[in-house]
Amino acid sequence: MARFIFITGGVVSSLGKGLMAASLASLLQARGYKVRIRKFDPYLNVDPGTMSPYQHGEVYVTDDGAETDLDLGHYERFTGVSARQSDNITSGRVYRDIIAKERRGDYLGATVQVIPHVTDAIKEFALAGQDDHDFILCEIGGTVGDIESLPFMEAIRQLRNELEPMQTLSVHVTLVPYIAAAGELKTKPTQHSVRELASLGIKPDVLLCRAEHPIPDGERRKIANFCNVRMEAVIPALDAPSIYSVPLQYHEAGLDDEVLRGFGITDAPAPDLSAWNDVTDRYFNPEGEVTIGVVGKYVGLPDAYKSLNEALVHGGLANRVKVNIKWIDAEIFEGEDEAEIVSALEPMHGILVPGGFGERGSEGKIASVRFARTRKVPFFGICLGMQMACIEGARAAGFDAASSTEFGETREPVVGIITEWMSQEGIQEREEGGDLGGTMRLGAYEAKLSANSHTAAMYGGADSIWERHRHRYEVNSAYIDALEQQGLVFAGMSPDGLLPEIVERPDHPWFVGVQFHPELKSRPFDPHPLFAGFIAAALAQSRLV
Repeated sequence: MARFIFITGGVVSSLGKGLMAASLASLLQARGYKVRIRKFDPYLNVDPGTMSPYQHGEVYVTDDGAETDLDLGHYERFTGVSARQSDNITSGRVYRDIIAKERRGDYLGATVQVIPHVTDAIKEFALAGQDDHDFILCEIGGTVGDIESLPFMEAIRQLRNELEPMQTLSVHVTLVPYIAAAGELKTKPTQHSVRELASLGIKPDVLLCRAEHPIPDGERRKIANFCNVRMEAVIPALDAPSIYSVPLQYHEAGLDDEVLRGFGITDAPAPDLSAWNDVTDRYFNPEGEVTIGVVGKYVGLPDAYKSLNEALVHGGLANRVKVNIKWIDAEIFEGEDEAEIVSALEPMHGILVPGGFGERGSEGKIASVRFARTRKVPFFGICLGMQMACIEGARAAGFDAASSTEFGETREPVVGIITEWMSQEGIQEREEGGDLGGTMRLGAYEAKLSANSHTAAMYGGADSIWERHRHRYEVNSAYIDALEQQGLVFAGMSPDGLLPEIVERPDHPWFVGVQFHPELKSRPFDPHPLFAGFIAAALAQSRLV
């Protein structure tokens, strides 16, 4: 029988719920428990795949092709447990399914209401697929008091009544701000947040209090008295120097002990935190450093490249070096000023061109590829980055009009939309003029690697890999011969040999482009081999300059 931990966010601030859920899950894992984390999102989007990166950060893609909230990336990186379609639900998805049932007549003419129909659907989602898990953590998006999250809060209240007394626990993340002018911490936001939560019928069992300064015992006692919890259940969550310090910090503060106590578990084994100790040791005690220039189009919001940022850090952990990331807007390279490109990219030990959609910044990305190719700087192209590498290679081979049909009509469509492809479920089809939502090649797909390729060696000599995709456009296989004559080798293809997956340049120190998103499968304990190899090449480059 699984135990449920419901995580809500305070009135003033809910920042850190995803990281808190991932950290708590990793601590329970370290004690030998099997855990799964789920995210309840109040958004009306059916999935976050149609949301702008500037509004919501990156879209995280699972093996089974779900487009999800970026918090699921935290869950996977901290626990190593692969998320799935059923681990992320939005209000939009709930309402869509309910309306579809109503249209089919499933409710036999009954009036469809938020209670019980919406709340029942949410409860069904929370309870589904428990398998043999010991704990299921449910993170509720938004903050207490948001009108969008009220059905989720009501569903939690009902579940806490319907399940066994010791089967559920409520963790509330609040803010204890420091007022510099007065030189004191203020507990009122936490008190009011708990009162708001209680007005919805939910009593928190554990308070995780975000703070910039240590919370004295006197203030913790005050919070406990006004919020009707034990003082030991008021857990300080101080700002950490790295997100990978958070599990150790929370354990030191007693979070996992208090959660287990709330379930009446007093004989749990001590956690094995050796892996976290190794990660933090590598992070805080590097033996060198490299600078990576990421030439993207959403660089104004770092969360738009959250998994990419973490994967680069993981590559640094694998090589025990600090990775300094310079976010460079691709649009600044759109002009003809070569000096500006040289000035920005010459200090870089490696250049990475990430994924993206649309024409904006594309010429700047192509200019970055050209710089990396001609100057022999380690280059890593991901998704759109690989496509730009192929377009740049085609132009170098004499196809001056080489472009992508994503950017408009072109007589040299080196990159174009594909309307039919094979997946595990069979033939998948899409219309070129169809809806944008849900029309991409999504999830894990197999790629066959060339036996003697540099990429195969980085994958440990594997002849086949599975990586996650999220894109509509593909490199046109009709240009393979011309590109290979120019020196761009196609080192990975789809099993049917139609879709290019990996390109590389054997005459270059490190030049790799991939159609998939390897950053989505990188973990601090298990850095992705391509990122480990890229940072190793950047380290070698740093010793040359």
